[in-house]
Amino acid sequence: MTAEVISLGCRLNIAESEIIRALVAGESDVVVVNSCAVTTEAVRQTRQAIRRARKARPDARLLVTGCAAEIEREQIVAMPEVDGLVANDRKLDARAWNVPLPSPTRASTAPSAHTRAFVAVQNGCDHACTFCVIPQGRGASRSLTIAQVLREVELHVRQGAAEVVLTGVDVTSWGDDLPGRPRLGALASAIFEAFPELPRLRMSSLDGIEIDEQLFDLFATQTRMMPHLHLSLQHGHDLILKRMKRRHLRHHAVELVQRLRQLRPDLTVGADLIAGFPTETDEHHAANLSVIAELGIVHGHIFPYSPRPGTPAARMPQLGRPLIKQRAAQLRAAAAEQRDQWLQSLVGSTLSVLAEADGTGYSENFARVAVPVGTQRGTILSIIPARLNEGLLS
Repeated sequence: MTAEVISLGCRLNIAESEIIRALVAGESDVVVVNSCAVTTEAVRQTRQAIRRARKARPDARLLVTGCAAEIEREQIVAMPEVDGLVANDRKLDARAWNVPLPSPTRASTAPSAHTRAFVAVQNGCDHACTFCVIPQGRGASRSLTIAQVLREVELHVRQGAAEVVLTGVDVTSWGDDLPGRPRLGALASAIFEAFPELPRLRMSSLDGIEIDEQLFDLFATQTRMMPHLHLSLQHGHDLILKRMKRRHLRHHAVELVQRLRQLRPDLTVGADLIAGFPTETDEHHAANLSVIAELGIVHGHIFPYSPRPGTPAARMPQLGRPLIKQRAAQLRAAAAEQRDQWLQSLVGSTLSVLAEADGTGYSENFARVAVPVGTQRGTILSIIPARLNEGLLS
């Protein structure tokens, strides 16, 4: 059997898992779980994935890396299914996997396994949100240089990727640790200039308060920049945002989206929202619900709050689990309503769709669309959907 890499969690993990998969490709008896620890539920899913992997591959060497392996080290290493851990800051180092050293460019051993190529331009985080343990698992913020990013993008473009997604732990902090402190807009502009043949560039989750003017202009005017803005919003009430130690308030997100939509009406908005943060009242929750409609959030990532040991939020007055689950369900329902209305509005319009391997594809604004049978993965085609069925345009 071939080596297997199981990826959980964020898009950064997906990008890193592709590199790990290439590094261990020659190992036939290895299973790697690239874990997540962003919530208690994520840790539970990591443990579940480890058990499933051991059951499926009882004779394989099972190694765990990622944030759970860093933050929950003692608990993970104590699992009888686990043969070893690889530190999060070493998981892209061939020496950690006892395999031959790759060439200097990381992605050179990692062919694009997806139509969309995820390029990790940044890792770690310098902020201290009161609910978050990721800095413990990822360390301080550090950026690839523009030259390093361009080399990785070039390899993916050569391998046929039609869309590149820039990802990281805190993508909009890219460049803070580089000479001259370049901003993310400069990196995106360099990619567009270097690769005129690249049809699509997409951003992963962004901190709206850190979007620089050059990046704003690209969202507003560059047709190859996908009209899909996913905000690391977290909440819709200012007091909760302050208690989370976020750097933005509600009006910052509202003003940003309004400005962009005036210049690019086809922009769609996604957001991360936390339900049931400590001290959250009915009024706070109502504001969280209302921000979904005010921003027109159609790609909603809803997280029920769960306390993470060692974080300031874990020491705040907690809400009961049933109430948290109820509020999360209400947020999901509100986001689903916005999404259905948006998808229905796309019926009869012409969409540019990038085909995946499963008979569907994604439009520029990240609507999922059925593609004709036999369409080759990576093809971009125009489709006019006639109907909406369970979230799929066809």
